[in-house]
Amino acid sequence: MGPSRLPNVTSSGGTSRPAPSPSPARPQAPAGPSAESRLALVRRARRTNRELAETYPDARCELDFTTPLELLIATVLSAQTTDKRVNLTTPELFSRYPDAAAYAAADRLDLEDVLRPLGFFRAKAQAVIGIGQALVERYGGQVPKKLDDLVTLPGVGRKTANVVLGNAFGVPGLTVDTHFGRLVRRLEWTSEEDPVKVETEVGELIEKREWTMLSHRLIFHGRRVCFSRRPACGACTISHLCPSFGIGETDPVVAATLVKTD
Repeated sequence: MGPSRLPNVTSSGGTSRPAPSPSPARPQAPAGPSAESRLALVRRARRTNRELAETYPDARCELDFTTPLELLIATVLSAQTTDKRVNLTTPELFSRYPDAAAYAAADRLDLEDVLRPLGFFRAKAQAVIGIGQALVERYGGQVPKKLDDLVTLPGVGRKTANVVLGNAFGVPGLTVDTHFGRLVRRLEWTSEEDPVKVETEVGELIEKREWTMLSHRLIFHGRRVCFSRRPACGACTISHLCPSFGIGETDPVVAATLVKTD
């Protein structure tokens, strides 16, 4: 017979219960990144803009135009297609239709034929004719210089209006297209998806005088480096300022092969 187990005895002579086994420790959730203060966010956003300015000193609107009307029409036509494709189409378009009155009086079928290479040519022709008519009827054939007026034109939203204001009239504006929205969310300047909310939140971070050029720089970067799929993180000049670094290719050599040039 083995030795008997003796009961635990307290100092008072009573029998104590065995000490309970310690419960296993709960796994700790990984610590998240420290919260960025508002001031730190503003400083990071403005530094990012400055460094993008060094990376893209030639950033600009990539649509070809010589007048506010040409820019307005080209921007409307750029929906669902590339600026390069628009630039191949607009020389003939601008030659045939030199002013708002010409668009207003355009034969729909003839205009559709010119716009056919751009896709959605019927809807675009309708919008262009409508713009011409509205400009003639309400603005003396001239493109208005106020956002509230521009967005009343057929096919014109805030993005198009800000392109026209910033590049034809020198009025600062943020162009929230798909590239702009994707990049500012990756940079964690905002988490908003709605373009108007994105415009508001980013506008609070960046000096107003920089809005138009910031838009060009972000769009340049989105088209050339920070793609929606497989961004070239290892070739990104602002990777040290980006909380999303690592979602794409981080190897510098491989990333360099992904970068698009003009």
